[in-house]
Amino acid sequence: MPESLPNYADLGLQLAWPLAIALAWMAGELIFRWTALPRIAVYGLGGFVFGNLAAGYLPPSESKNFMLLANLGFGLILFELGYRINLRWLRSNPWIVATSVLEAVLTFAAVYLVAGMFGMERLPAALTASLAMSSSPAGLLRVLNEQGAAGQVTERAMHLTALNCVMAVFTFNVVVGIGVFQTSGDLAHAAGSSLLVLGASSVLGALFGALVPLWLRMIAVVRHTAHDTARDATLAFALAVVLLVAVTTVLQFSPVLAALTFGLVARHRRIALSPAQRNFGVLGDLLAVLMFFFVATKVEVEHLGGGIALGLLLVIVRGLVKVGVCTAFARASGISAKKGALSGLALTPMAVFAILLMEQTRWIGVDLFDSLAPLAAVMLLLDVLGPILTQRAVVWADETRNTKEA
Repeated sequence: MPESLPNYADLGLQLAWPLAIALAWMAGELIFRWTALPRIAVYGLGGFVFGNLAAGYLPPSESKNFMLLANLGFGLILFELGYRINLRWLRSNPWIVATSVLEAVLTFAAVYLVAGMFGMERLPAALTASLAMSSSPAGLLRVLNEQGAAGQVTERAMHLTALNCVMAVFTFNVVVGIGVFQTSGDLAHAAGSSLLVLGASSVLGALFGALVPLWLRMIAVVRHTAHDTARDATLAFALAVVLLVAVTTVLQFSPVLAALTFGLVARHRRIALSPAQRNFGVLGDLLAVLMFFFVATKVEVEHLGGGIALGLLLVIVRGLVKVGVCTAFARASGISAKKGALSGLALTPMAVFAILLMEQTRWIGVDLFDSLAPLAAVMLLLDVLGPILTQRAVVWADETRNTKEA
């Protein structure tokens, strides 16, 4: 006979995360098959419900572990986005870069002004505006791969998202650095969250992007065969992303820029990653479910009450600026105004990128969730609505596998 019976309440709490994630995945599969809505929108909604129902009961250590796994999943997506960026295309069509820069700058200005008009202080308004500049690679790529999307809108959305991420991370870290310096007066502490960190992160990502393809060429020569080159490349890149995210996390660098740069440099080292290997197979799918679910648990109901009206307004302002600029520059960059507008609409997802970036600021002792209540409303809206609008954009552009087969 056992000396003591198990504590079933504790066992239930330990099983809460795995069970909730499994149920979210099942719901996502069923709703996708019944309605064709993006799976990740369902994962996000499930995470929001679970996070608020279970708030205060879950062990903090489990949240930290899932945060690391979410960052690993995000790192794989950022690597893939960087890998699919064609620098030669950007050089031959500089209007795409011009579109991204103007769209990001005007988004920052518009969101900052609206937030200030509603009484937000300068620092929170600037942080909200810097996050609004971005588009989430996670939401965009998962929808594009799920739909089998390919075409002008798809390619522009990916390139604009990559450029937006770089500018948003740069601006966000500069604003955070200014805030840390104003609070603590410690210039070295402030610099640690700004330009030096961004430069080091990019260099580290570029180093991985040069060394991993070199390793793959070495083992291909030793084996005298290219039969398993694609499989070896996928495994090597996945393991390298895991290592890169872990290193940047420990060193308090930017996993976002590091993983993005890694993919960008690796692509131009001429190591092929076939379409069948996108999302990194089962590993990528598993981490995606966990990531979208976990990120949504960070949005608390208490934050929504005081910021839902402003949050909704910021979503509208952000969307109008992105669609408007992409439409205005469409013909100059070689596409129709309709496809320009759809490219801007595809940039709607933002939640995963913004929340993970805000979580990373906790490494330097800055907690932004309590001070950015309107942003919580933005996150909830875009976590569910963003993937749906991206899906609609590529469907209306007739660039999905399903529409082409029909």
